[in-house]
Amino acid sequence: MLMQNIMRPVIRLVETPGDAEIARIEAFVSTHPDATIFHRPCWLQAVEQGCGQRGLWLLAERGGVLTGMLPLTLVHSPIFGRALVSCGFAVGGGILAEDNATAALLAAQAVALAARMSCPTVELRGGHMLLEGWTLRDDQYAGFAHRLARDDEAALLAIPRKQRAEIRKAMALDLRVRIGRGEQDRQAHYAVYAESVRNLGTPVFPRSLFDAVLDRLGNDTDILTIWQADRPVASVLSLYHGQSVMPYWGGGTRAARQLRANELMYFSLMSHARNRDAMRFDFGRSKLGTGAYAYKKNWGFTPVPLRYAVHHTDGAVPRDINPLNPKYRAQIAMWKRLPLAVANRLGPMIARGLG
Repeated sequence: MLMQNIMRPVIRLVETPGDAEIARIEAFVSTHPDATIFHRPCWLQAVEQGCGQRGLWLLAERGGVLTGMLPLTLVHSPIFGRALVSCGFAVGGGILAEDNATAALLAAQAVALAARMSCPTVELRGGHMLLEGWTLRDDQYAGFAHRLARDDEAALLAIPRKQRAEIRKAMALDLRVRIGRGEQDRQAHYAVYAESVRNLGTPVFPRSLFDAVLDRLGNDTDILTIWQADRPVASVLSLYHGQSVMPYWGGGTRAARQLRANELMYFSLMSHARNRDAMRFDFGRSKLGTGAYAYKKNWGFTPVPLRYAVHHTDGAVPRDINPLNPKYRAQIAMWKRLPLAVANRLGPMIARGLG
């Protein structure tokens, strides 16, 4: 036992894990306290299937026992360049390790792998952060999460008064809640989400990404949609991990604001998640200073800074996909004016390279 503890970990690159390897990774993720749903192999597989961005795994082993792992997406875009990202299209990820020595080796191997693959940038979204030679940032994003209330009445009382009033207004309207993972749910969600992000000036992800996540993660996902008669007005695709629910891809049509459909959507998701035995509502991340950041605070959530780490090769120009950058202002304004059909056709070609 002592010899196993002092052995230097061996780092191995896995490009196409077989069933046995996937089971080993799943077992490691399921017991690690810092693991997220984005560390699961099915997440990178869904990203590869849905966006064509390659998934890779760095595994650390001592005596054949898995002691650390780093899931990576090789993101390539003719607009935004190349990067190794942990994890692609995720708000979390990064190094999972049992000790600092293993984490340091995984970080070093990620940098070496990026050089071999002509990637000037490695991005880690959370995970182990005691890394030398990396730039650490905790001033861009915040996470929002708290424990779910015991029932709907307690949940309402826990929400600040003004936001609670908006929820009650939505409850008084003739709106319908539907939850599922079938084709009708997927079509409604994509229609609503695509319009929502177009209105924000952002290219929409390909629907194939959402389908792949739903299919790969199975019952750890679902879609909740708010309908007004036969029209979907707000919809969210949620992820479940451990005893947490994360509303991940959500939005509303222009009509949703007047109907307070988003308010009803998130409150209904809290109730639904509680019925699924979830105990924690993770409202996801938002950029500091944005409307989404303020919106989540209005629900009574306290922002917690998220720590990300970036490594650039010498002389490399950092990859910049931040829509708040002033250089994108004209493009965002133009995108908001695009007909929805045009935005839906062009958006996936751009968005699949964001990672």
